[in-house]
Amino acid sequence: MAIIDPKRYTVTAALIYANGPIHIGHLAGCYVPADIYVRYLRSNGKDVAFISGTDEHGVPITIRAKKEGLTPQQVVDKYYTQIDESFKQLGISFDIYSRTSKKIHHETSQEIFKDLYDKGVFIEETTEQYYDETAQQFLADRYIVGTCPVCANPNAYGDQCERCGSALSPTELIEPHSMLSGAKPVMRPTTNWFLPLDTLQPQVEKYVNSHPEWKTNVLGQCQSWLKEGLKPRAMTRDLDWGIPVPVPNTEGKVLYVWFEAPIGYISATKDWLIQKNGTDEGWKKWWQKNENGAEETKLVHFIGKDNIVFHCIIFPATIIAEGNLVLADNVPANEFMNLEGDKISTSRNWAVWLHEYLEELPDKQDVLRYVLTASAPETKDSEFTWKDFQTRNNSELVGIFGNFINRAVVLTQKFCDSKVPAAGELTETDQAVLDELAAFPAKIGDAMENYRFREALTFIMDLARLGNKYLADTQPWHVIKTDPERVNTIMNIALQISASLSIVSEPVLPFTAEKIQKQLGVTSKNWLDAGKPDLLEAGQPISEAGLLFEKIEDHVIEKQIQKLHDAKRANELEGKVVAPVKAEIQYDDFAKMDIRVATIVEAESVPKSKKLLKLKVDIGSEQRTVLSGISEHFKPEEIIGKAVLYLANLAPRKMMGMESHGMILMAEDKDGSLAFVQPGKNVWNGGTVN
Repeated sequence: MAIIDPKRYTVTAALIYANGPIHIGHLAGCYVPADIYVRYLRSNGKDVAFISGTDEHGVPITIRAKKEGLTPQQVVDKYYTQIDESFKQLGISFDIYSRTSKKIHHETSQEIFKDLYDKGVFIEETTEQYYDETAQQFLADRYIVGTCPVCANPNAYGDQCERCGSALSPTELIEPHSMLSGAKPVMRPTTNWFLPLDTLQPQVEKYVNSHPEWKTNVLGQCQSWLKEGLKPRAMTRDLDWGIPVPVPNTEGKVLYVWFEAPIGYISATKDWLIQKNGTDEGWKKWWQKNENGAEETKLVHFIGKDNIVFHCIIFPATIIAEGNLVLADNVPANEFMNLEGDKISTSRNWAVWLHEYLEELPDKQDVLRYVLTASAPETKDSEFTWKDFQTRNNSELVGIFGNFINRAVVLTQKFCDSKVPAAGELTETDQAVLDELAAFPAKIGDAMENYRFREALTFIMDLARLGNKYLADTQPWHVIKTDPERVNTIMNIALQISASLSIVSEPVLPFTAEKIQKQLGVTSKNWLDAGKPDLLEAGQPISEAGLLFEKIEDHVIEKQIQKLHDAKRANELEGKVVAPVKAEIQYDDFAKMDIRVATIVEAESVPKSKKLLKLKVDIGSEQRTVLSGISEHFKPEEIIGKAVLYLANLAPRKMMGMESHGMILMAEDKDGSLAFVQPGKNVWNGGTVN
């Protein structure tokens, strides 16, 4: 059951693995909607703590460290800094962006684990688990890859299939292999501590069922798990990177990342208060029930759909067992965002990386925030394309939003001496527009409160459209010739719309809203003041007009699209392996080949052939004609005069009505391009290769 009138809000955004940069899929799935919600709450005067950070103990960290030749700590230090700075530049307004490698997090996680351990919540159990005999260590879930039993994805992890979203256990994988050595793992006994989710299921089920207002995708995943029946899950792992288990004789064991990572929201809150006040005193009001056992804090988790089970089943089960912490009031998880017709993939480098976007398209933070909100995967997977990005910028931000604000300011400067004019007698048209204006903040606010940010953005743009239509209908540029007083009323109303627009658009477009407020002299940023007909006082000055958005040209978009494909291609080439050596031959077989040095003396294209060039080569004793399939790699004029290696005793072959005598030897690079095999120094034509 939702909390109706909370005293405060604790809003969390998923702790992202610090094993690589952040991309637009992360932003659309979690961080931009969370920031919109928090900014809306703050503009309504709510007491909010906006919490996030990096998850620095997951297996992906150790895998990245191995790939980059760094220690896990070096990896998390590198990416924490990059992610934190990128979020700041995009205007994500966290109160704290913390880290799970901090001492405060280790201590908080260990305290909660020890509390449950002392209460006898955990089940100590020895089980058979996968072990890599080559690497000589037990394999955590993400160290094991195999074929998903649900969708046949060959790259499913031991805890989850990222293609179909199914939660898995390592033993369910078909043909599993180790991420460390590639070897097939074996089963060995090990002791760990399990959270009895089966025993806790009735309470978890009661909690989930008390929130019918949750999004359909969230409830669907939860009900699927509950219907199948929860099973005990290990809360410790056999690893050397992580938070040590705070129980005697547990060397080599750490807390399961999905036990301690959500506790990172709590430790981050403590970190925030320590940085602000020098002590973590007061953290409990953000996370615990009051002395009467009532929940006064509304906790909201913003996540992507791949984290639903952990935030709606496992973490709540931990909280229920702990007894004092508040449960999430809502978990508005988004679906996935795809990119240019394909799934975003960090391993294939098919992504738009935030830090690169900010470098290459500076001052366009709000454009990205706008596009990701307009196409957010709120109810189903959505897609980002650079053409849509361009269209939304040029047609909507430039053509509608920016156009209205610019017209209102320019016309005020021209007709009203750069000051807010006083409104005179209102016409029916004026009153109708003011009535519509007054209704917008409530409509937009209702959508934001209920996590429908795409709908809220539609209403924001409708308000800008209302302003454009009002100016088009009233035509102050014509009326000024006959009725200057009427123009004062028109421009007053246009400016009041602009001022309200700056308040209601701020959650989505914070940088733009700030520009408008400075331009118009808006003193109130309170949501309750939006929609009022006297938000701006008559007589206050208006600053010089400036474009809020600029048109994005085709070449900018084409460059980004090409960059994507180049990165994907480079990644494919990086993973390309050298072809295996062919079957063994004897020296006599090799000796049969007559390989000589030759010089290309003539070259021309072969009509009606895309691949063939007709070459004339000088082999010392004579000149021969060779047809070579290299025209897609070389122009005829580029290769005349080149010394090459030539197979002289290959039987002649007819192609395109011509006889080709012999073969030029070529080497194929890993990108498929060809290169001539040439002698290391000038050798006379006809010189043999032995």
